[in-house]
Amino acid sequence: MNVWTALRSPRYLISSWPWRSYAYLFTSVPMGIVAILVLVGLAGLSALLSPILIGIVMLAAFPLLGAAIGWIERRRARLLLLDGISSPHASLPPGLTLKARMTFRRREQASMRALGYGFVLGFLVWPCSAVFAGLSATVLVITLAAPVIADREELGMGPWTLDSAQEGLMFLVLFGPVFYAVSSYLLGVIAGAEASLAKAMLGPRQEELQRNLAALRRSRLDLVDAFETERVRIERHLHDGVQQRLVGLTMTLGLAELDLPEGEGRRLVVKAHAEAEAALADLRAAVRGIHPRVLVDHGLAAAVQEVADRMPLPVTVQLQLPTRLPGPIEAAAYFVVSEALANVAKHAQATRCEVTGRIDKDRLVVTIQDNGVGGARLGAGTGLTGLVTRLDALGGTLDVDSPPGGPTRLRMECPCRLGD
Repeated sequence: MNVWTALRSPRYLISSWPWRSYAYLFTSVPMGIVAILVLVGLAGLSALLSPILIGIVMLAAFPLLGAAIGWIERRRARLLLLDGISSPHASLPPGLTLKARMTFRRREQASMRALGYGFVLGFLVWPCSAVFAGLSATVLVITLAAPVIADREELGMGPWTLDSAQEGLMFLVLFGPVFYAVSSYLLGVIAGAEASLAKAMLGPRQEELQRNLAALRRSRLDLVDAFETERVRIERHLHDGVQQRLVGLTMTLGLAELDLPEGEGRRLVVKAHAEAEAALADLRAAVRGIHPRVLVDHGLAAAVQEVADRMPLPVTVQLQLPTRLPGPIEAAAYFVVSEALANVAKHAQATRCEVTGRIDKDRLVVTIQDNGVGGARLGAGTGLTGLVTRLDALGGTLDVDSPPGGPTRLRMECPCRLGD
């Protein structure tokens, strides 16, 4: 919500928005005065010191002052624009020194626009705010105090002269609400115009929005890459470390079982051998669940077919994929299919299921459909919520159509290239 929306509301006069307008206009005064004094003062000082190098350095640093003014003004604008003003500045590359960060900010167009807004604020905005808000507040206070002032001395209010408390009270009752209403709407419009000017000069341009969106996508892909790197590390540690130790343990227990005579000791060794083999089987299943080897070696179609073969109901797989896809995309699609089929087996009461996939305009489209009882939805304990987050990071979507009585149809879409 913002002040323009509030002005159209019939509850505007009894809301906090008139006082927000007053606050925004009054705070414009000190901000404008400080901005113009600092900018003009430093400009004059830089001109005096221009014969030496420090004056030129001070002039070159002016955009940084603009960036500071923009940072403050974007936060002050939240008085009237509850969503604030988005920052137009690009994210700083990691690992930059303080000097490099300042140079980066100084060269941005957004810093120059903010510097220009500083001069507009100092020469135009704050005098306008001071005149309208100051005059309105003065008249409003005098109107409220009219009974007290008129009781002590004559009070001239336009064409009227008030010389008693009763006349002051009558003036307050008759004209106070009217003046409050008119001044509140007038100041709301003026404050809204100033906030809109700030948003136009301090907010991001279209190309800056596109750049920030691209940076956001890169950061999300970096998270996906970090997850994949950590997954590979865990898988390698489990496969080459823990699993090999369990294999060695089962072999040792097997040899001990052969050497021990019948008795309680041999019975305990046999039990320990069986538990070690069960733990090894669980570990292998966990490693396969983290990232199946068939997915890495043979691709998505083979991995999905392997999952389908383990299902307790008939599953038809039709994946028409002419080429291998990037690893994160194949992994996301695999786990979506795997989780969906697990949900079908547990909850759907289905007798058959079908998995189809194709490339449609550079997007991977995978559909899982069963003839079960329906009623499934995302976020209802299905285990798909985390996969939605992973797909979202890749620019993909996951939709569920599952009316009561079925059938249930889960559709996944994802770009075939990272960063699309």
